[in-house]
Amino acid sequence: MAAKNWETDKEIQYFRDYLRIPTVHPNPDYEPCVEFLKRQAEDLDIPIKVYHPLDKENPVVVLTWEGTEKEWPSILLNSHMDVVPVFPESWTHPPFGAAIDEEGRIFARGSQDMKCVGVQYLAAIRALKARGLRFRRTIHMSFVPDEELGGRKGMMPFVRSEEFKCLNIGFSLDEGIASPTSEFPVFYAERTSKGVIFKVSGPAGHGLLLMPNTAGEKLSYITNKMMEFRASQERRLKDNPELQIGDVTTINLTIVSGGVQSNVVPPLLTAVFEARLSLDLKVSDFKAYLANLCEEAGGGIEFEFHSNRRKEHIAPTATDESNPFWVAFKSATDELGLKTKLQVFPGGTDSRYIREVGIPALGFSPINNTPVLLHDHDEFLHAETYLRGVEIYEKVIEKLANVDN
Repeated sequence: MAAKNWETDKEIQYFRDYLRIPTVHPNPDYEPCVEFLKRQAEDLDIPIKVYHPLDKENPVVVLTWEGTEKEWPSILLNSHMDVVPVFPESWTHPPFGAAIDEEGRIFARGSQDMKCVGVQYLAAIRALKARGLRFRRTIHMSFVPDEELGGRKGMMPFVRSEEFKCLNIGFSLDEGIASPTSEFPVFYAERTSKGVIFKVSGPAGHGLLLMPNTAGEKLSYITNKMMEFRASQERRLKDNPELQIGDVTTINLTIVSGGVQSNVVPPLLTAVFEARLSLDLKVSDFKAYLANLCEEAGGGIEFEFHSNRRKEHIAPTATDESNPFWVAFKSATDELGLKTKLQVFPGGTDSRYIREVGIPALGFSPINNTPVLLHDHDEFLHAETYLRGVEIYEKVIEKLANVDN
């Protein structure tokens, strides 16, 4: 379908308007997003509130469609307003222009990750209201800041606030990832991020000597062992085609620093490894493995995690009959004839904060048959895929918001 035929579609235009707001790191300005959402709330005739759980520069916006059973736990439809940086010279269309080509592809940063999801929620609610429907459970649509940098200025402080507790959330839906096949991934858990910093000490001296137990020798041992661990996970993926990247532990050496000049053996070297732990590897076991590694390497090595806040994995969301919200979600996708696949999210989303406070959450973006372009140049979403996603959310929201108490 030619691009000009999309110009008259109201929901496509709302989507493009939202994409044109450059809430891009490192200095996103969320105020235009807040104003856009206030106009959406007015159009939908539903209340809107703006919270500031951390500071004025990082608002959390919540639109609410009240259900008939006001005391029942509510449904949260979450999305984030921020997007990652762009390199305009590498784009064939302006990254915040939301241009549509003749094929119907909408090019913009955030078209997949994840401004699409937030506006699709709004479009689905608009369609459901137009049909005269109302549901038993209250529906909250949240638009949060800072997800791309870990949520420490957005969802993390928000879930700890009294304002969040007053929303009485019983279940949350959040972003997933586009799928290049006909299948739709559904994420029920996330790996635990454990960046490891090794501080390796040893004797200093002249580079012409062969001193024992140097920092370089110890670092070499540590690096080799960590790379062996990495290789074992690569083999797991290769040997079992059913596994996804989220099912294994990933380890990468990201920073090495230390030394003063080429002929001086340094007394201290530092190495940083990015590690994402699979659900079948306990955090405590990984910590014990690292401690043993430091001893094997010769001692004189300290290690620490980037964050010690989480001692073990956050419990996954149940995907069986014990979780009525999962049953409702699966019923909706089955009725639509969608092929879904349960997966562990390979990175991190705001769902980890939701699950951490005991609320079940699923990650799902209704995007299939589309190349995965989150954080990539020329990120796009086809208009037809976008509108089909709205229809999918209509069914999903209807099912979730009518789950019996």
